[in-house]
Amino acid sequence: MQTQHMQQQQLHHFVFVHGSCHGAWCWFKLAAKLKGDKVRLVSEHLEPLMSFMESLPENEKVVLVGHSYGGIGTSLAMERFPTKVSVGIFLSAYMPHHDSPPAVLIQEYFKRLPEGFAMDSAFTFEEGPEHPPSSVLFGTSFMKEKAYSNCQLEDLELAMALVKSSWLYAKEMGGEDLISKERYGSGKRVFIVCEGDNVLPEEIQKWMISNYEPNEVKRIEEAGHMAMLTKPQQLSQLLQEIAAKYN
Repeated sequence: MQTQHMQQQQLHHFVFVHGSCHGAWCWFKLAAKLKGDKVRLVSEHLEPLMSFMESLPENEKVVLVGHSYGGIGTSLAMERFPTKVSVGIFLSAYMPHHDSPPAVLIQEYFKRLPEGFAMDSAFTFEEGPEHPPSSVLFGTSFMKEKAYSNCQLEDLELAMALVKSSWLYAKEMGGEDLISKERYGSGKRVFIVCEGDNVLPEEIQKWMISNYEPNEVKRIEEAGHMAMLTKPQQLSQLLQEIAAKYN
């Protein structure tokens, strides 16, 4: 997770929540484009995100930007701190419905994937193979052919040096009271469709949108999965526009 203040007519405060196997480092190109006056790096797990949100003054609102699996953390933060979030932005990200626990969306995602989709990625199954995986580590071939297929070679090389195993919290995400209509469901949500995404395929992105319609849907063409690396200029402009509208 990375946080950044930026000025466009008035100050906006962004909180970036990355996806599985990644870290705050994956936002470095976008951070440079935003040119904010403050950058804060926090560990990638859920608890540091919640701790940071709790530390914010009651009168300060942030723009949450969740990428990929980071959409789960984004939805939980919107649930727990609804008055501190001006808008939640789901960048080709998991966007659960308030009527069911996030685990339902996680299970649906894995059910919709074809056999062999994960290629050489490594999973653990602490609840047994009949349940969603407990953790994941992206494999080299998966990174090259799916996650970073639209990226420059140097971005892929950096990622392969920095990615690490990531806990998916599949069991923990099964609680019936994790998200609600009154809190998470009442927040403003914008979904950014990333065309050419080979990790969260466009048909799954569109299904999530139809399953839980957000306030707005935006698109980035030829972005692939890592839009913050492939289209940082376009993404930064889009985030500024959304932040200004929902401030």
